[in-house]
Amino acid sequence: MKITKNLNFTNFRNKNSSLNIINSLYKLLGEDNHILNSLSKSYKNNFGKKLVYKYKNFSNINIIGMGGSILGSKCIFNFFKHKIKKKFNFYDRYIDKNFSGNLKKKTLNLIISKSGNTLETICNSNLILKKTHKNIFITENKNSYLMRLAKKLKSEVVLHNNFIGGRYSVLSEVGMLPAELMGLNHSKFKNLENLIKNKKFINALVSNVSKTIFLIKKKKFNSIILNYDEKSSDLFYWYQQLVAESLGKKNKGLFPVVSNMPRDNHSLMQLYLDGTKNNFFTLFFIKENSKAKIIDSKIFDTHSYLKKKTLNDISYSQFVATENVFKKKKIPFRSFVVKERTEQTLGELFTFFILETILLGKALNINPYDQPAVELIKKDTKKFLLNN
Repeated sequence: MKITKNLNFTNFRNKNSSLNIINSLYKLLGEDNHILNSLSKSYKNNFGKKLVYKYKNFSNINIIGMGGSILGSKCIFNFFKHKIKKKFNFYDRYIDKNFSGNLKKKTLNLIISKSGNTLETICNSNLILKKTHKNIFITENKNSYLMRLAKKLKSEVVLHNNFIGGRYSVLSEVGMLPAELMGLNHSKFKNLENLIKNKKFINALVSNVSKTIFLIKKKKFNSIILNYDEKSSDLFYWYQQLVAESLGKKNKGLFPVVSNMPRDNHSLMQLYLDGTKNNFFTLFFIKENSKAKIIDSKIFDTHSYLKKKTLNDISYSQFVATENVFKKKKIPFRSFVVKERTEQTLGELFTFFILETILLGKALNINPYDQPAVELIKKDTKKFLLNN
């Protein structure tokens, strides 16, 4: 089913009532919700055109953060990497002990942490930031470590909206300032107003959430994403955090697994088809013109069906074949097929997944906005460092 201009969606194949989910959605849309506000064009970013213009000529940009503070911008960069001419470096793990720093003088650092006290971000900033670099900090307006560092370095500060958690922040300053510096248009990502008027989009969303709840009740907790687009891998690592951190509470939740195709056809597909039955699947494909085309003169006659085919054509045939086999074996799956790689389409995917996650949380009677268990490890890490 075509739910927007560039997005086709095939839902799970079971029938059940969606009335409660519809009511929950319209109640959510009626709230003064800062996360939903960030999905709309009316959201006011805490940065302006002057800031973007000031740093637009920097071609070497480091983004330093963890989790939701960096996954969104990393996803955006890799989704559009083919047309972004600047070099972006993403630091979301401890840097190598032999890291010597960026030797280019004209380097811009974006240091992103909602709390301003993220341990890994503090450590990486300590090693990466140089006197010759320019820095922009995106953090909450409070007396945190990174806010104090920003003041010491006399750096630019863009305030992180304190009502928007990191994993929900992709269409706020956290993702949109990097997107603007990539040469993209932040406004084109934001389509909530149009999407909630789109009956096909709303029906697909509500039915999808309802059927996911049905699968959870059937003890299917593994949400496996079969991703057929290499440039979208980080989209699903963003999605993985969104689902795991939002829904993994009170002995409930989903276990999101990113499985990259066609590689995993030759390692994990046997398990998916004939192994345990506690899985359901999301298939994702982007149809686009591929420059990589089979060289007909090198193909043997036994494989003449490969002639005149691009690698995208062949990959799509594997995608369709997987759908067909899943149908025959009655394995639950949904599919997304993207027709064009645009800011609008990626924004629609962000919006769909964010609304889906919040609605699943409400249906499971859990708070989709907090992450209390993670804080326990942060406290114990600090305690260990103090005592050793």
